Amino acid sequence: MKYKLIMNGLDCAHCAAKVEQAIAQTEGFEEVSLVFATKSLYFEHNEYDEIIKKVQSITDSVEDGVVVSDSAVEGHPRHCHDEHCDCHDHHHEHNHEHNHSHAEKNGKSRLILLIISICLAVAALTLDLLHISETAVAVLSAAAIVLSGYEVCVSGFKSAVKLRLDETTLMTIAVIAAFCLGQFVEGAMVTILFGIGEMLEDKAVENSRRSIEKLANIQPDTANVIVNGAEVTTHADDVALGSEILIKPFERVPLDCVVTEGESNVDTSAITGESMPLSCKKGTELLSGMLNGENLLKARTTKVYSDSTASRIIKMVEEASASKSDGEKLITRFASVYTPVVIIISLLIAFIPPIFVGNITDWIYRGLVCLVASCPCAIVISIPLAYYSGIGAASKSGILIKGGRYLETLAKADSFAFDKTGTLTEGKPVLKNIIPYKNYNADKALAIAASVERHSAHPIAKAIANAYSGDYLEMTDYQEHAGSGVSAVYNGKKVSCASKNNEIVLTIDDKPVAAFEIQDKIRDEAKSVLKRLKSFGVKQLIMLTGDNEKNASYVSRELGVEQRAGLLPQDKQSFVKNLKKDSQAVCFVGDGINDAPVIAAADCGIAMGLGSDAAIASADAVLTYGTLSALPKALKIARKVVSTCKINIAFALFVKLLVVVLAFFGMAAIWMSVIADTGVCLLCVLYAIRILKAK
Repeated sequence: MKYKLIMNGLDCAHCAAKVEQAIAQTEGFEEVSLVFATKSLYFEHNEYDEIIKKVQSITDSVEDGVVVSDSAVEGHPRHCHDEHCDCHDHHHEHNHEHNHSHAEKNGKSRLILLIISICLAVAALTLDLLHISETAVAVLSAAAIVLSGYEVCVSGFKSAVKLRLDETTLMTIAVIAAFCLGQFVEGAMVTILFGIGEMLEDKAVENSRRSIEKLANIQPDTANVIVNGAEVTTHADDVALGSEILIKPFERVPLDCVVTEGESNVDTSAITGESMPLSCKKGTELLSGMLNGENLLKARTTKVYSDSTASRIIKMVEEASASKSDGEKLITRFASVYTPVVIIISLLIAFIPPIFVGNITDWIYRGLVCLVASCPCAIVISIPLAYYSGIGAASKSGILIKGGRYLETLAKADSFAFDKTGTLTEGKPVLKNIIPYKNYNADKALAIAASVERHSAHPIAKAIANAYSGDYLEMTDYQEHAGSGVSAVYNGKKVSCASKNNEIVLTIDDKPVAAFEIQDKIRDEAKSVLKRLKSFGVKQLIMLTGDNEKNASYVSRELGVEQRAGLLPQDKQSFVKNLKKDSQAVCFVGDGINDAPVIAAADCGIAMGLGSDAAIASADAVLTYGTLSALPKALKIARKVVSTCKINIAFALFVKLLVVVLAFFGMAAIWMSVIADTGVCLLCVLYAIRILKAK
């Protein structure tokens, strides 16, 4: 079974990586992924009983103060551990509100203690500058340290006992050493600056977490169902397929449905990313998560709760967050090597130079500066957060990307292949041209053809019937011949419409009088989307289709792309595999079940809409509303994520290296190294979450 647990109180990215590693190495746990940004732990396990206790036990062996709570378990009924509560959802909401309230109170307490600590530190600094009572300076500084850094020091001692070197251990060592060296005010400044940085960093991460959590609120839990003519409010999960529901003004659509009564403007931005409202009336299809406008709507459900669009989007975003990129995995490995290396450098700076020059106290101080600056939190936190923000931003723009590694792939994609029907075109044939024979009247030919075709459900027949705006002619003896068209009798003469050489030919008494050219309509947004992709530096755009050469050539000419026609699914797959040899990465965009093989073969397969389960299952990304308009946005977001990560890594390493160099030459104080740690971390976090906030 698949599990998702919440790791309450896990506030250190370094610690999160160690917890994840410990759980992954425990027998029975598979596909373990801990997302620090959401404090969510994902894994697979073949047991259900006491699974939370097992995870809690493993977590306690690595990190104190983390409380593991349950969430919904796939494939198993939700289980409530509160004996006073008979509803898991209520219990979960209660816990969430309780935890949030507790966190707010704890935050206020920390702020008050921090303010008092600052006042004490300022008093200590004043006395120190005036050279008044070194004992008073030490006492005031110690009080400031206790108030602002008590939790840090306790955590640092516990980590040291467990032979772990994290930022709390480094800070504790720095504070103790500063006191031993007589740098009392500096010791206080270390804990105060660290506390300020931690609070701001937590606030930034929490804001990004709440922004992502808004995605989970796009589908309401309840629905207004019409039962025997009366309105009954019930849990949306209990609404049967085909039920009649009411969607009240300014309420979200609870399940996928079709409007049966009423007219309104509907905000679709939560699903499609489009700001323009949808004008809906009887027959309009609505997706769960859309927001109704000012009027009451009555609708019939077309999907159950779990299969509705919003449910699928929420689930896919959660799964995407758990799927880590190669870059995120590399950062975890980097952190495990980086910290020990910098610690060794700090020890060398502290104890080797005094053998040749200077006094040992001065060099130990310089080593401490390097030690405090060595924490890799800026990178460990901001890089996963950038990917997380990118996935969230893409989902708000109407594209679901199933994991960080697909963001990386999309960012470097320089070749895009597209299916034709239903992807570059609407998959809805339209009448393009009428070719009359022997000067037969074109309008009369259309009237006859539309009248005989209007009873057929075939898409081509509908294209001809829809092209005619007049009154239909009276026909008798209507017949539809499977695979060979339709026929009827008009004014005593037999008329028929049949396919011939990619055209529909109208015959009267077996004599052809006109031909109708049918063309699949190109999507309105296709041309502009392809143009934008080219502007992003995509070097190759190509259309792969099973359609004939004539139809394929028309579409390729109109859109200015290369084309390969008459391809079977396996031919498309082979072509994409060959295309990958000459490209950094290949994306394929398709919509149907027959596109599943080639979608899977591409470096990044993209499915059009949430229609075909086969295509979605094999795809790495999904254009949720079934249009191409979100594709350039996704490419831009992916590139922004990758560039953000590179900038954050370069910036963090540069600042830390600068502090180490300055420390070696005696030009950096411990408070500067704290800024190089928590200050840089805060800047990197803010720079990463701007992706989520971008319009």
